[in-house]
Amino acid sequence: MKTQFSDKQLSHILDQSLIYQCACPAQVAKHLIGLRDLFAYQQDCLNQTDTDVAVHQRIASDAQRAHAALEECLHAVLVLEQWDMQTLQMPVSLQKPMRSI
Repeated sequence: MKTQFSDKQLSHILDQSLIYQCACPAQVAKHLIGLRDLFAYQQDCLNQTDTDVAVHQRIASDAQRAHAALEECLHAVLVLEQWDMQTLQMPVSLQKPMRSI
C-alpha cells in the first residue's frame, strides 16, 4: 500500500495529541493505522477459495481507497493547523499541556 505518512510518523502524531490533548489529527492517524491493519489482514487471506479471493480483494481495494483519502485529509488538517510538516510538531498555539490531577 502506498503511504504518505510512515507508521513512525503516525505514532508521533498520536504522541503529540496525547501530550497536548488535541485529538482530531490523532483520530485520523488512528484510523489510518486501522486501515493499514485491515489491508494487511486481507492480503493474508487472499489464498482462500475463489469466492474468498474476490471478497478479500474488494475489501483490500476499498481499504486502499479509504486510506488514500484519509491520508490526504490528515495532510490537509496538519497544514490547516500549521503543524511543522518536516518534524510533525504541533504548533505552540495548539499545545495545551495535560493538567495534573
